[in-house]
Amino acid sequence: MTYRCLLQMDLLLCFSTTALSTSYSLLRFQQRRSIKVCQKLLRELPSTRQRCLEVKMHFQVPEEMKKAQKFRKEDAILVMYETLQQIFGILTRDFSSTGWSETIIEDLLDLLVELQGQMDHLEPIQKEIMQRKNFTTGDMTILHLKKYYFNLGQYLKSMEYNSCAWTVMRVQMLTNFSFLKSLTGYLRD
Repeated sequence: MTYRCLLQMDLLLCFSTTALSTSYSLLRFQQRRSIKVCQKLLRELPSTRQRCLEVKMHFQVPEEMKKAQKFRKEDAILVMYETLQQIFGILTRDFSSTGWSETIIEDLLDLLVELQGQMDHLEPIQKEIMQRKNFTTGDMTILHLKKYYFNLGQYLKSMEYNSCAWTVMRVQMLTNFSFLKSLTGYLRD
Protein backbone atom coordinates (compact mmCIF):
# COMPACT_ATOMS: atom_id res chain seq x y z
CA MET A 1 0.00 0.00 0.00
CA THR A 2 2.72 2.45 1.03
CA TYR A 3 4.81 1.42 -1.97
CA ARG A 4 1.93 2.13 -4.36
CA CYS A 5 1.30 5.59 -2.86
CA LEU A 6 4.99 6.49 -3.05
CA LEU A 7 5.16 5.33 -6.64
CA GLN A 8 2.14 7.45 -7.58
CA MET A 9 3.61 10.47 -5.80
CA ASP A 10 6.96 9.97 -7.55
CA LEU A 11 5.26 9.69 -10.93
CA LEU A 12 3.37 12.91 -10.30
CA LEU A 13 6.58 14.70 -9.31
CA CYS A 14 8.35 13.25 -12.34
CA PHE A 15 5.76 14.61 -14.75
CA SER A 16 5.76 18.03 -13.13
CA THR A 17 9.57 18.11 -13.27
CA THR A 18 9.65 17.19 -16.95
CA ALA A 19 7.36 20.10 -17.72
CA LEU A 20 9.57 22.49 -15.76
CA SER A 21 12.97 20.98 -16.50
CA THR A 22 14.68 24.35 -16.70
CA SER A 23 13.63 25.44 -13.21
CA TYR A 24 16.79 24.73 -11.23
CA SER A 25 15.30 26.17 -8.03
CA LEU A 26 12.45 23.67 -8.19
CA LEU A 27 14.92 20.89 -8.92
CA ARG A 28 17.07 21.97 -5.96
CA PHE A 29 14.03 21.88 -3.67
CA GLN A 30 12.96 18.43 -4.91
CA GLN A 31 16.46 17.01 -4.58
CA ARG A 32 16.96 18.34 -1.05
CA ARG A 33 13.60 16.96 0.06
CA SER A 34 14.35 13.60 -1.46
CA ILE A 35 17.87 13.46 -0.02
CA LYS A 36 16.45 14.03 3.47
CA VAL A 37 14.00 11.17 2.94
CA CYS A 38 16.80 8.88 1.74
CA GLN A 39 19.02 9.78 4.70
CA LYS A 40 16.14 9.09 7.08
CA LEU A 41 15.46 5.70 5.47
CA LEU A 42 19.17 4.79 5.59
CA ARG A 43 19.37 5.70 9.26
CA GLU A 44 16.43 3.39 9.94
CA LEU A 45 18.22 0.40 8.47
CA PRO A 46 19.65 -1.83 11.17
CA SER A 47 23.18 -1.03 12.15
CA THR A 48 24.97 -4.16 13.23
CA ARG A 49 27.79 -4.43 15.69
CA GLN A 50 30.56 -1.86 15.97
CA ARG A 51 33.09 -4.53 14.98
CA CYS A 52 31.66 -4.39 11.47
CA LEU A 53 32.89 -0.83 11.09
CA GLU A 54 36.35 -1.91 12.22
CA VAL A 55 36.74 -4.33 9.30
CA LYS A 56 35.85 -1.74 6.73
CA MET A 57 38.07 -1.21 3.76
CA HIS A 58 39.46 2.13 2.69
CA PHE A 59 37.50 2.87 -0.45
CA GLN A 60 39.54 5.78 -1.79
CA VAL A 61 36.69 8.25 -1.66
CA PRO A 62 37.07 10.69 -4.57
CA GLU A 63 38.64 14.00 -3.58
CA GLU A 64 35.60 15.79 -4.97
CA MET A 65 33.52 14.13 -2.25
CA LYS A 66 36.00 14.92 0.53
CA LYS A 67 36.33 18.65 0.04
CA ALA A 68 34.06 21.23 -1.43
CA GLN A 69 34.78 21.99 -5.04
CA LYS A 70 33.47 24.58 -7.42
CA PHE A 71 31.02 23.02 -9.85
CA ARG A 72 29.02 24.63 -12.59
CA LYS A 73 25.37 23.66 -12.28
CA GLU A 74 25.62 21.52 -15.43
CA ASP A 75 28.52 19.56 -13.95
CA ALA A 76 26.74 19.27 -10.60
CA ILE A 77 23.71 17.74 -12.33
CA LEU A 78 25.83 15.21 -14.21
CA VAL A 79 27.69 14.25 -11.03
CA MET A 80 24.45 14.01 -9.04
CA TYR A 81 22.84 11.83 -11.68
CA GLU A 82 25.84 9.50 -11.86
CA THR A 83 26.05 9.28 -8.06
CA LEU A 84 22.37 8.40 -7.79
CA GLN A 85 22.70 5.76 -10.50
CA GLN A 86 25.66 4.22 -8.71
CA ILE A 87 23.93 4.26 -5.30
CA PHE A 88 20.89 2.64 -6.90
CA GLY A 89 23.14 -0.05 -8.37
CA ILE A 90 24.76 -0.74 -5.00
CA LEU A 91 21.43 -0.91 -3.18
CA THR A 92 19.97 -3.42 -5.64
CA ARG A 93 22.55 -6.05 -4.71
CA ASP A 94 21.92 -9.30 -2.83
CA PHE A 95 20.34 -8.95 0.65
CA SER A 96 19.79 -12.64 1.33
CA SER A 97 22.82 -12.96 3.67
CA THR A 98 21.83 -10.05 5.89
CA GLY A 99 19.13 -11.70 7.97
CA TRP A 100 17.02 -8.55 7.58
CA SER A 101 13.28 -8.80 8.16
CA GLU A 102 10.66 -8.22 5.48
CA THR A 103 9.93 -4.79 7.02
CA ILE A 104 13.54 -3.72 6.55
CA ILE A 105 13.49 -4.90 2.94
CA GLU A 106 10.30 -2.85 2.41
CA ASP A 107 12.08 0.22 3.83
CA LEU A 108 14.88 -0.43 1.38
CA LEU A 109 12.36 -0.60 -1.46
CA ASP A 110 11.02 2.78 -0.33
CA LEU A 111 14.58 4.10 -0.52
CA LEU A 112 14.96 2.71 -4.05
CA VAL A 113 11.68 4.38 -5.10
CA GLU A 114 12.96 7.67 -3.69
CA LEU A 115 16.26 7.27 -5.56
CA GLN A 116 14.43 6.54 -8.80
CA GLY A 117 12.36 9.67 -8.25
CA GLN A 118 15.52 11.75 -7.84
CA MET A 119 16.96 10.34 -11.06
CA ASP A 120 13.67 11.00 -12.86
CA HIS A 121 13.82 14.65 -11.76
CA LEU A 122 17.37 15.04 -13.02
CA GLU A 123 17.10 13.05 -16.23
CA PRO A 124 15.50 15.66 -18.55
CA ILE A 125 18.16 18.24 -17.67
CA GLN A 126 20.93 15.62 -17.71
CA LYS A 127 19.95 14.59 -21.25
CA GLU A 128 19.84 18.22 -22.36
CA ILE A 129 23.34 18.83 -20.97
CA MET A 130 24.69 15.69 -22.63
CA GLN A 131 23.25 16.75 -25.99
CA ARG A 132 24.88 20.18 -25.73
CA LYS A 133 28.11 18.62 -24.40
CA ASN A 134 28.13 21.46 -21.91
CA PHE A 135 30.26 20.03 -19.12
CA THR A 136 33.85 20.19 -17.95
CA THR A 137 34.96 19.10 -14.47
CA GLY A 138 32.09 16.62 -14.32
CA ASP A 139 33.95 14.25 -16.65
CA MET A 140 36.84 13.50 -14.29
CA THR A 141 34.60 13.45 -11.25
CA ILE A 142 32.34 10.88 -12.92
CA LEU A 143 35.34 8.66 -13.69
CA HIS A 144 36.45 8.90 -10.05
CA LEU A 145 32.92 8.07 -8.88
CA LYS A 146 32.70 5.02 -11.13
CA LYS A 147 35.96 3.66 -9.71
CA TYR A 148 34.80 4.34 -6.14
CA TYR A 149 31.46 2.58 -6.64
CA PHE A 150 33.13 -0.31 -8.43
CA ASN A 151 35.30 -0.78 -5.33
CA LEU A 152 32.21 -0.65 -3.10
CA GLY A 153 30.57 -3.35 -5.21
CA GLN A 154 33.70 -5.50 -5.09
CA TYR A 155 33.81 -5.12 -1.30
CA LEU A 156 30.20 -6.28 -0.98
CA LYS A 157 30.89 -9.24 -3.22
CA SER A 158 34.08 -10.22 -1.36
CA MET A 159 32.20 -10.06 1.95
CA GLU A 160 29.44 -12.21 0.39
CA TYR A 161 26.89 -9.45 0.97
CA ASN A 162 26.77 -10.15 4.72
CA SER A 163 25.24 -7.84 7.31
CA CYS A 164 28.62 -6.36 8.28
CA ALA A 165 29.31 -5.40 4.67
CA TRP A 166 25.89 -3.74 4.48
CA THR A 167 26.60 -1.83 7.69
CA VAL A 168 29.72 -0.43 6.06
CA MET A 169 27.70 0.39 2.91
CA ARG A 170 25.10 2.19 5.03
CA VAL A 171 27.82 4.48 6.44
CA GLN A 172 29.24 5.06 2.94
CA MET A 173 25.79 5.87 1.52
CA LEU A 174 25.09 8.38 4.31
CA THR A 175 28.36 10.10 3.38
CA ASN A 176 27.34 10.02 -0.29
CA PHE A 177 24.02 11.69 0.46
CA SER A 178 25.82 14.46 2.34
CA PHE A 179 27.89 14.99 -0.82
CA LEU A 180 24.70 15.06 -2.92
CA LYS A 181 23.16 17.58 -0.57
CA SER A 182 26.17 19.88 -1.02
CA LEU A 183 25.82 19.58 -4.81
CA THR A 184 22.22 20.81 -4.68
CA GLY A 185 23.59 24.23 -3.72
CA TYR A 186 24.79 24.63 -7.31
CA LEU A 187 21.24 24.28 -8.69
CA ARG A 188 20.18 27.88 -9.05
CA ASP A 189 18.20 29.55 -11.83
